[in-house]
Amino acid sequence: MTTPATSVHEERLPRTLGLWSAVAILVGITIGSGIFRVPAQIAETITSPGVFLSVWVLGGLITLTGALSIAELAAMYPRSGGVLSYLHEAWGSFPAFVAGWAELTVIRASAVGGISTIFAEYLSYFIEMTPMQVRYTAAGTIVAVGLLNYLGVKYGALLMNVTTILKYGALAGIVLFAFGNGDGAMTNLTAVDPVAVIGLSAIFTALVPVMWTFDGWSNLAAVGGEVKDPDTNLPRALIYGTVSIVVIYLLINAAYLYLVPIGEMPGVPLVAAAAAERIPLFGTLGASIVSGIVMLSCFGATNGSIMTGPRIWFAMADRGLFFPILGRVSPRFKTPSVAIWAATAVSILYVLQNDFGALADKFVLGSWPFYALAVAGVFKLRASRPDARRPYRTLGYPITPLIFLVASVAMMGNAMITDPKGTGITFAIIGVGIPVYFLWNRFGKQK
Repeated sequence: MTTPATSVHEERLPRTLGLWSAVAILVGITIGSGIFRVPAQIAETITSPGVFLSVWVLGGLITLTGALSIAELAAMYPRSGGVLSYLHEAWGSFPAFVAGWAELTVIRASAVGGISTIFAEYLSYFIEMTPMQVRYTAAGTIVAVGLLNYLGVKYGALLMNVTTILKYGALAGIVLFAFGNGDGAMTNLTAVDPVAVIGLSAIFTALVPVMWTFDGWSNLAAVGGEVKDPDTNLPRALIYGTVSIVVIYLLINAAYLYLVPIGEMPGVPLVAAAAAERIPLFGTLGASIVSGIVMLSCFGATNGSIMTGPRIWFAMADRGLFFPILGRVSPRFKTPSVAIWAATAVSILYVLQNDFGALADKFVLGSWPFYALAVAGVFKLRASRPDARRPYRTLGYPITPLIFLVASVAMMGNAMITDPKGTGITFAIIGVGIPVYFLWNRFGKQK
């Protein structure tokens, strides 16, 4: 007997997203601000260009193993909520609730606040603004994007398609101009630091910010309930999108190294701007060009986060894990209206209270326990539901998900050892969801 892939939960949102819109959402969310500043941060720890590029290759491979694993679950359960839905199916309501709580009260809200703030800060390069005006601009950006997504997923998807094509093309353009017209040297890619001793711990420490730049690959699954022909489109979009990101990240980092020797990178945190200034064709417009690209990238990532994030709250409500009002679907626009405005409000609150440019970095590690649990769910469901319909099966199973799990545990364990205070605070804040879950079961669920 075959177990239905969608379990007992039926999707209430219309399926309007095609394959390439799904790919654009994944790529658009993932490529935000990180790729423009994280390389300089990595160069503080990794002083060998060969190891520097290898860390990005390693991060790309880990991300790809995660995408290949999650793709199986996405095809089995093409539901709104993504990772939350997979946790619920594999492990039950407790980890699903904690994941949803962490994602939307801490991780997603701080990320939206941080990315929209960076957008506003780069806008101030063209229009002079005070720090408070930057925050108001960031908040206004969130409101505008929230309104657009409330009016219909097709509008948010259209904006995502356009911004993704433009910023991916802009990154590819920087790569082409760097190697074709840049004042760089190929020896920058192969130089050897005779005094550099780079241990395994340093590599795992560098992986944390690298994985922040890759973070977003799983967010497409949050709108899985709105993707057409999900049996084939969801796995393909996860794989195509992830591969596209890995390729462009490797190329752009090679371009940075070609133009800016690794020894100089730590002194130029805006490494993309420094690289652009060394492309003669750009001339004095290098900084302006990069500022425009960063604005475009951050605006697209903000749109993607507002598009996917509320679907997690919606999925929690739909499964009886949170207030039912958050599961309301607008009868006119067919969008999770209350969840969209609730997520928008929380993100605005974060922006107006603080500068969250660095907060998204701080909490990225908090996503990984849930990513690991979701990927472990592939093993769990293979054992507990062997006859379930699986339109796609993880390529390289069981090695592929096992690689992801080992890398996740190693990265989190290294973070606990090298930064016990920061990592402990991150997990403690997420742990607040544990008592909230039991309080919800005791009082909220009855109502």
